Amino acid sequence: MTSTLAPTRSLRIGPIELDAPVVLAPMAGITNTAFRRLCREYGAGLYVSEMITTRALVERNAVTMRLIQHHESETLRSIQLFGVDPATTESAVRLLVEEDRADHIDLNFGCPVPKVTRKGGGAALPWKLGLFHDIVSRAVKAAGDIPLTVKMRKGIDKDHLTFLDAGRIAEDAGVAAVALHARTASEFYSGHADWSAITALKEAVTSIPVLGNGDIWSAADARRMMEQTGCDGVVVGRGCLGRPWLFGDLARELGGPDAAMGAPVDATLGFVADAFRRHAELLVDFYEDELRGCRDIRKHASWYFKGYPVGGDLRAQLAMVSSLAEIDDLLETMDRSAPYPGAGAEGQRGRAGTPKRTALPDGWLASREIGLEASSALAAAEIDNSGG
Repeated sequence: MTSTLAPTRSLRIGPIELDAPVVLAPMAGITNTAFRRLCREYGAGLYVSEMITTRALVERNAVTMRLIQHHESETLRSIQLFGVDPATTESAVRLLVEEDRADHIDLNFGCPVPKVTRKGGGAALPWKLGLFHDIVSRAVKAAGDIPLTVKMRKGIDKDHLTFLDAGRIAEDAGVAAVALHARTASEFYSGHADWSAITALKEAVTSIPVLGNGDIWSAADARRMMEQTGCDGVVVGRGCLGRPWLFGDLARELGGPDAAMGAPVDATLGFVADAFRRHAELLVDFYEDELRGCRDIRKHASWYFKGYPVGGDLRAQLAMVSSLAEIDDLLETMDRSAPYPGAGAEGQRGRAGTPKRTALPDGWLASREIGLEASSALAAAEIDNSGG
């Protein structure tokens, strides 16, 4: 494969110009307002919401309406939608536009979760070409001047790839960009992302930006992906878990002169402890409930302190915190001068899972078009799951 030099540059998605070609991938239970604010404090890019189910949005579910709210500091409001019905997706997009709730909308066709794919949703849906076209084209029209993008996977499995067809359909429908997680649904998050698929998509889709996703654990990985594939930007998910300052690294590596936020990070244990504390504070603000915010930060402790000299007892206590004062007391016991541990803190973060046969509706692979029975079953796929 011939490498293509990846110049330092901004990224334009429709009318939006980003100082760095970097997008935060939606992650369920992670990319709420608190985490997006934290990542923004360190770097530049586009920070996307947790995945929002179109049916819940149209029905104005109370939890969903809270999730689409943005803090006043979020000057680019980005929301990802998950839908399986063209009319419902169109209505959800129109609601966001007419009520001025978003500056960018993304459609998720990458979710590999079995209870979604077995109903024909998520990464399974692009197999049905007509349905995919209807959802995307109606969403683009409803979005009007608001840029709408699509995120997808390579396909269902190695024998049922969909990304090239889906990319061309999305481009023809008028989307502002397409993003590819370079794995199939059956791979879940296991193994290594197939960056050659990003190269192939970039060659097939030529009039809009193509973004790459998968196995970006550092700024050097992002640079390497752009050089190898020629993609226009990167989408970062699990790599920023417990490392929100990665967006500062990415801005310095890939962005223009105005993209970087401050000096390069010296990630001592003290620095990481302060980031963890700030994250907890923002979660408390988001939930307007100290106990709930502290409960949420618990799951982040293992990611933040991966590789650092933090003993098992202290890790267990951090996973049970109930107040900011308790967090402060625990953090005070750490050796703040402990240096960045290098390889011990790097590499894969979050659950990888194992390859497995993708759960699909009966007869789903028999045709690229949607039948009446399968169409009726799709409604059950609209449940609150994320990924991709």
